[in-house]
Formats: sequence, structure tokens, C-alpha cells
Amino acid sequence: MAFKPVEICVYGAEIVCPSCVQLPSSKETYEWLEAALRRKYPDQPFRMAYVDIFHPPADDEAKRSLAKTIVEEDWVYPVVVVEGTVVAEGNPRLKAIYAEMEKYGYRSS
Repeated sequence: MAFKPVEICVYGAEIVCPSCVQLPSSKETYEWLEAALRRKYPDQPFRMAYVDIFHPPADDEAKRSLAKTIVEEDWVYPVVVVEGTVVAEGNPRLKAIYAEMEKYGYRSS
């Protein structure tokens, strides 16, 4: 593979976002998104990460900083980030996530 695997992070929380009562939880969105991306790009590696916005990883300043911003600015979560670029807030659209991944050389099979 000629390109570096991208990291897709889903930021969210155990509690459902007040604006997203009828939508899946952040964890459910993470699982759904991972399955959809593995189907779309079956032989192209990428990393998935779930970040709890109220308990971000202590050893990753970038993730802690974005989690703090999401909480303090009342963003609608889950928030989906591809290689540091926010591509979805609230109910993610696969089309936007696919478009961002294709900028890194991913191609659907």
C-alpha cells in the first residue's frame, strides 16, 4: 500500500447528545461507521478510535483539546474526525467521510 493509513476518530459520550435524542448513540455510530468503512475499503488499512469527550486519553493532547472544545462549545456529537479534519457533527453522512478519505488515496472496491 502506497499511502499511510488514516485515523478516523469518533468523539462522543455515553449519554446521547440532547440535540440527537432520536439518533443512535456515539458508540453505535462508531461501530456502524467502522463497519461501513471496512465494506467500502476492504483491503485498505485505516485506524478507528473512539474518544469519550468527558474522559479523553491523558496521553494525547490533540484529542484532549478537541474533546474539551466539543464540551465547552456545545457541539452536537458524535463528531467524526479524519486525520485531524472535522467531517461530521451529529448525524454523520457517509458521503462526506468517504470524500475526505479519498483525498488520502482511498478508493472504493
